[in-house]
Amino acid sequence: MALHLQIVTPEKKIFSDTVGNVYLPGADGELGILDGHAALVTALKPGELRYEKNGKTEVLAVGGGFAEVTEHHVSVLTDMAMGEDQIDESKVEEALKRAEEQLKNIGHDHDAEEVAHLQAMIAKSMAQLHLKRRPKH
Repeated sequence: MALHLQIVTPEKKIFSDTVGNVYLPGADGELGILDGHAALVTALKPGELRYEKNGKTEVLAVGGGFAEVTEHHVSVLTDMAMGEDQIDESKVEEALKRAEEQLKNIGHDHDAEEVAHLQAMIAKSMAQLHLKRRPKH
């Protein structure tokens, strides 16, 4: 059997096809998924999602979300998924600086939801920059 990967964001289905291995940025560390994997549901943190297709490794920057794994299927629900060619490095750097500055200026009577939102923006920006700046092979 083959492993089917589906990646969905709130806006659209990003990817749906048969792949080799899948590597996910799990909340507790990277997960490697092979065909026949035990069923699981896990939280995802912002980072790199990798999969093998036609002997080539494809990489996407993903945000937070969840992954559901069954024996022959991986479903990823995330708030962001983009390839290197979709990332505008200067815009991401600007967004990162704004979020860091806002986080730094939050007072002691801070809104926990706002802090969490800013931390998530920083993590997603870092994931995008890491993908964009990774060495080319």
